[in-house]
Amino acid sequence: MPYLIRPLKEILVRPAVPEALSRIHEIAHNLMWSWDHSMRALFRRLDPVLWKVVNRNPITMLGRISQPTLERAAADPRYLAVYKRACETLDQYMAQAPVDSSRLIAYFSMEYGLIDCLQIYSGGLGVLSGDHLKSASDANIPLVGVGLLYQKGYLEQSLSPDGWQQERTPVNDFYSLPISPVMRADGSELIVYVTLPNGRLAIKVWQVTVGRVRLFALDTNIPQNPDPEQRDITDQLYGGDSNTRIRQEIVLGIGGLRALREMGLDPTVFHMNEGHSAFLAVERIRVLMREQQLSFDEALEASRLNNVFTTHTSVPAGIDLFDTGSMYQYFAEYCREAGIPFERLLELGRRNPDDSQEAFSMAITAIKSSSYRNAVSRLHRNVSQEMWQELWPKLPTWEVPITSVTNGVHLPTWVNGDLAGIYDRYLPPDWRERHTDPKVWEMVNEIPDQELWEAHRRRKRRLVQFVRDRVTASAAKRKAPAPELRKLQEVLDPESLTIGFARRFATYKRATLVFRDLERLKKIVNHPSGPVQIVISGKAHPKDNPGKTFIREIVQWARASELEHRIVFLEDYSIQVAHELVQSVDVWLNTPRRGEEACGTSGMKAGLNGVLNLSILDGWWDEACEQSGGWGIGDRVPYSPDQDDLHASSIYSLLENEIVPMYYSAASREGSFSEEWMRRVKQSIRHVSMFFNCQRMVEEYDRELYSPAHVEFTKMRDGGFSSARERMQWSRDVQRAWNSVRFLEIGPSPDRAIVSGMAMSLRAVIDLAGLQPSDVQVEALVGRIGIAGDLEETEILTLDPQESQGTAFAFSRQFVPNQTGRLGYSLRVSTNHHTDPLTRPCNPLMKWANEG
Repeated sequence: MPYLIRPLKEILVRPAVPEALSRIHEIAHNLMWSWDHSMRALFRRLDPVLWKVVNRNPITMLGRISQPTLERAAADPRYLAVYKRACETLDQYMAQAPVDSSRLIAYFSMEYGLIDCLQIYSGGLGVLSGDHLKSASDANIPLVGVGLLYQKGYLEQSLSPDGWQQERTPVNDFYSLPISPVMRADGSELIVYVTLPNGRLAIKVWQVTVGRVRLFALDTNIPQNPDPEQRDITDQLYGGDSNTRIRQEIVLGIGGLRALREMGLDPTVFHMNEGHSAFLAVERIRVLMREQQLSFDEALEASRLNNVFTTHTSVPAGIDLFDTGSMYQYFAEYCREAGIPFERLLELGRRNPDDSQEAFSMAITAIKSSSYRNAVSRLHRNVSQEMWQELWPKLPTWEVPITSVTNGVHLPTWVNGDLAGIYDRYLPPDWRERHTDPKVWEMVNEIPDQELWEAHRRRKRRLVQFVRDRVTASAAKRKAPAPELRKLQEVLDPESLTIGFARRFATYKRATLVFRDLERLKKIVNHPSGPVQIVISGKAHPKDNPGKTFIREIVQWARASELEHRIVFLEDYSIQVAHELVQSVDVWLNTPRRGEEACGTSGMKAGLNGVLNLSILDGWWDEACEQSGGWGIGDRVPYSPDQDDLHASSIYSLLENEIVPMYYSAASREGSFSEEWMRRVKQSIRHVSMFFNCQRMVEEYDRELYSPAHVEFTKMRDGGFSSARERMQWSRDVQRAWNSVRFLEIGPSPDRAIVSGMAMSLRAVIDLAGLQPSDVQVEALVGRIGIAGDLEETEILTLDPQESQGTAFAFSRQFVPNQTGRLGYSLRVSTNHHTDPLTRPCNPLMKWANEG
């Protein structure tokens, strides 16, 4: 073994930045350069080769660049013009301050996908979180992000000779990334603490600047933690066992809130992106109990008002669960010191609070401790309502208070440079700020088809070269023979119809569906007058052997002589690979089991670049299919295993009979294009850019969730939290009386059919057992009687209090049916929390007239 000489001292030497470029480090530390083409050009033009070598990391680049290169740039008027424009762009952007300085939203997420070199993400959830921060910055929404700073990036993927996924975890060098430690006023680094069973844990806080928004990333791998087990908590995203996971989530939720408070930040809204951050809700309860002398229930009631929870999970297996033993180990002392009854904490995370054997669920904790809950697409809202219906056992599924805000993608990040250049010529000058304005996207129709087509052909030629370079480099690394390397340098054809498929290789995404009938696929890809090629990329979780098996099968199929130039698996899927694919292919393929993909955003990124989607009607595509120029696979029916063959056949049939003939319909005229194809391309650009961008998403969050949460909480806070005490006292009074509340009389039904437009009376007499009419809400659910005898197409009507007799009150209203046919209604009484039905707490007190 060679003798290794280790450094005695470490010296950091950086090139001296010329005065003419004095702000270049400032620009490098604000990730706005990652989505602004003019700012990014500042680094790319400085040294294009080095820019690629350092994986587009400006901090590493500025640490490695030669002094002569910097001096030449500082003396080059052309480069100085780029530098001046970048400084002006940043200054103009940062000069705008939020209109309401009293608001602050704290956004908690386990991962953030912002740029390739900052590897603190694994996939779609992280990229969505990154886009959320960028779009909040663009929309000038006062928001800060909170996450973890992992020492090791998510896995780098390579393939063995037989196609089996190999993993390597890169190490993040924090001092070579666009991040910096948060400093106290006295010049020391900000450290906060939480207590774990093995002692006190120190957490260092780092800052990432994302336009106007700051992301605070928490790090336990610091000298203040002498125990390696403590240092390793933020070692790796989704690494380790459940013991590691609960520690990470304590750091995120509890440590994250303590970090914000140490910095003097007092958010008025807390957004939990997935259940990973649910311990934030517990820490908020503890703080309110200590500082406002509230009881546990009062603090829960107060903190619920401004907690927002977003669920991305479509199946129970995706929920973090911790057994009672683990919870006791980590929270018994925490609860004792805070005065929180430990059993009450466990109840917060259980479907059935009385089941002592039920595991503690992070998602249920987040649901119960939030007034605002949302799914990430309309279809996912229905799935989520079914998943969590047991928490509202007396509500019909459709009324479960989970709303939806369909995801979007950050348009400036994902639109390709060629297309952005065309927009600069044909759309209004401020198109980058007006993503949701229909008038902007109507002007896409004015772009000449030929110009749009040629821009896309340039992107496709670039993609082909990118793929060839990447697969050749991967093969050379595994020492492939020279003949194989030569073959790989000829894969793909820039003139052929190109399909892209890239995502995490979870089995429910059915990556092998298009290979179900290999002989039919071979005929499609090798059609003499209309050839097709497919580029596939994606990683499987290290523990997901079925997902790895899918990858190996695809790699081996792609090596068949009839497919080897037509189908390519691209190793090590990343943000950069995603950019190349979604901006350059012709068709984007997506094949999940319907109902299991919460939203999916890769198709949005493709669609806004004019790539046509070919997808199962799941997630966002269920909303967009008919308006976005693409094609739907299958029907809007729940998934069953026998659909695999049907869906594969549908893909083949669409390709054979519609997609391929349409694409090649003008192939006989050299350099021409299909007019119908370009019509659909423009349709995709218009619709996806306007409706599925992240600016629309964050503005919807702000309007529907953040603003009402802010208003409700500040009203309670400004009142000294007295309303929380009063509300809990009221709840206790109602609870004592509730068992005696009963329906005494239901108004008579009409003795004959009524004519449409004729009013009828809805009436109920209820013994309120000493409660007042203002304490309850009496409602009628009116709708059509279905085949099974249940109500369908219902509407909810509120009955008003009328006369009283003792403890009994009559409630009634007039009703004019809008429907005809066989109608019915049911009556119910519930407690009146004076809140929107969407913020209704779990397991509300409710009685139906037909109970018992």
